Amino acid sequence: MTNKSDDTVGGRYHRLDLKADPSGEARIDPDETGQTGFIHSFETAGTLDGPGIRFVIFIAGCPLRCLYCHNPDTWHVRNGSPMSADQVMGEIGKYADFLIKAGGGVTFSGGEPLVQIQFIANLLRRCKQRGLHTAVDTSGVLGERMTDAILSDTDLVLLDIKAFDPDTYRKLTGGKVASTQEFAKRLSTMAKPTWIRFVLVPQLTDDYEDIEHLADFVADLQSVERVEVHIPHILSPSKFNYRERYN
Repeated sequence: MTNKSDDTVGGRYHRLDLKADPSGEARIDPDETGQTGFIHSFETAGTLDGPGIRFVIFIAGCPLRCLYCHNPDTWHVRNGSPMSADQVMGEIGKYADFLIKAGGGVTFSGGEPLVQIQFIANLLRRCKQRGLHTAVDTSGVLGERMTDAILSDTDLVLLDIKAFDPDTYRKLTGGKVASTQEFAKRLSTMAKPTWIRFVLVPQLTDDYEDIEHLADFVADLQSVERVEVHIPHILSPSKFNYRERYN
């Protein structure tokens, strides 16, 4: 696979124009027909990514470079394994009956799943046809890619808001928070069930005023069912040097 500045890879990628794309990773999207994609890994009994027991699909590729990222190996599409939608559905199918009985479902995470939007759109539709609850775990920076049709196949959005202040967000992730804010408002207008996620990292995301502004913003959203505050196991900011190590 070629580097992130290339427009095409093996003739199977489509160049996309994005407003917030600090890494260039989201400028290429595997197979716009949605029949093939790149998977980082699966988790077959997840309990932290939506209601019930979840089959979690970690999609390869992410446009952000969060300083505290705990899985930077998902940043690049090239680090994923190529799989067809049929293959992924075959894996899901092994657990589908149990997931339904356990009140769970399928969660698309990453990386950033919206990097491979046509692929997950195909899988979301097929999961709904199987009667499975669906969730998408996203930063929202590519939220404009989720059409109303795709959102109709999404039962729950797990929206990770990294910070509220634009400058803080840019320094923390390399991206722009405005896209996430607009996506959150759109979800609210659509009454789409949403869980807000926020990672509290000492000296990085613990500014009281910024958290207060974020709380006020979330309080005005009409579709938020839950707010989760995550505290990473690694608490020393000196260890958050992934940007240098993995770029």
